[in-house]
Amino acid sequence: MSVEEAPARTLARRLPGATVLQIVPALVDEPAARAAVNVASALLRSGARAMVAGAPGMLVGQLQALGGEWVQLATTTLNPMKLRGNARALGELIAGERIDIVHAYSAPAAWSARTAIQHAGAWLITSYAGAPAARTELASFYQGALARGHRIITDSEYAADLVIKRHDVPADRIDTIPRSIDTARFDPTAVSPERHAVLRHGWGIRPGWRIVLVPGRLLPSKGQINVVDAVRLLVNGGMRGVAFIIAGANRGDAEYAGALAQRIEAQGLGGLVRRIGHCSDMPAAYAIADLVVIAPTEPSTFDQMAAEAHAMARPVVASAIGALPEVVLAPPRVADAARTGWLAPPDDPIALARALAAALSIDRPTRQVIGTRARRYAELKFSPARIAAATLAVYTALLEGET
Repeated sequence: MSVEEAPARTLARRLPGATVLQIVPALVDEPAARAAVNVASALLRSGARAMVAGAPGMLVGQLQALGGEWVQLATTTLNPMKLRGNARALGELIAGERIDIVHAYSAPAAWSARTAIQHAGAWLITSYAGAPAARTELASFYQGALARGHRIITDSEYAADLVIKRHDVPADRIDTIPRSIDTARFDPTAVSPERHAVLRHGWGIRPGWRIVLVPGRLLPSKGQINVVDAVRLLVNGGMRGVAFIIAGANRGDAEYAGALAQRIEAQGLGGLVRRIGHCSDMPAAYAIADLVVIAPTEPSTFDQMAAEAHAMARPVVASAIGALPEVVLAPPRVADAARTGWLAPPDDPIALARALAAALSIDRPTRQVIGTRARRYAELKFSPARIAAATLAVYTALLEGET
């Protein structure tokens, strides 16, 4: 065993018949809660008992309809007294319901659960979402509990490396399972031609023009200004008939939004680069795009938009930073025959322009082949069923002694 606390009682040795408690902040329509409900469904199909603790939300009914059990628990507080109270409540719940595995999806929940299992006995699994917080932040103290589970789930290899370096965690205690994407909603066959037409008309796309979609909130870290500079280079090189659509809400950074508008005007690109604000139909936005560009200048541990674009069978040009090279497959990480997009160094408009030129130069049949490959990869890597199955494999490894 790889942490100090061993289960103090005899636990189930197989997943069928075991009791698993997942702890999320709230059962609302957010990634952790959606993942917990998907895992609960898979647990019930496997013959296990599925419990989910958290604040109430719209997913409670869905969980209960599946046969899962909801336990109301406030887990978002960082108040030490309330966290100790949660630990006592969890200890009683674990002992009373003979829970075998506790899976905590947040730092406060992990802190309380870790304290609880010392007395009640159970395996602890944590989902370490995002990067470690700065050591000066209060959240960093509680985040350490996420690194002290019997097994730790991170959403990318990049994130796993950060956790290993920050918390000195052995690599064999970490399982990399990315976040899931709704591959039923983000499915090119699910988007009607009428939805295509509505967006093309609304965006004023001329007949025969290709579309490059640039999704994401308007923030300096998202690199939209570098995309504008790259477009200017492409136009100077003779590119014509391509519309670049920046689809992202401006929330909280009016200065950057203004600077972006000025850059588009100064470069004389008003007819080619268009800001449309928030798009309420992102599946259709991806569907009418020939190519998707995601060019952040700062790393992240997972990129949902890149995964969504691939689920929609769209090649992606992305920054080679953070976890993006794990989502967008390109040489030298994979052979050219396995390519799902192109990568360029971050914060480098010239390199980005070269990658865009390479992507735009391929013919339609080749682009379709790459898109089909991207869709297949998204189904294999990011579908809810695949993510739930990978999570159950972690549970099984603990129960069967593969620690």
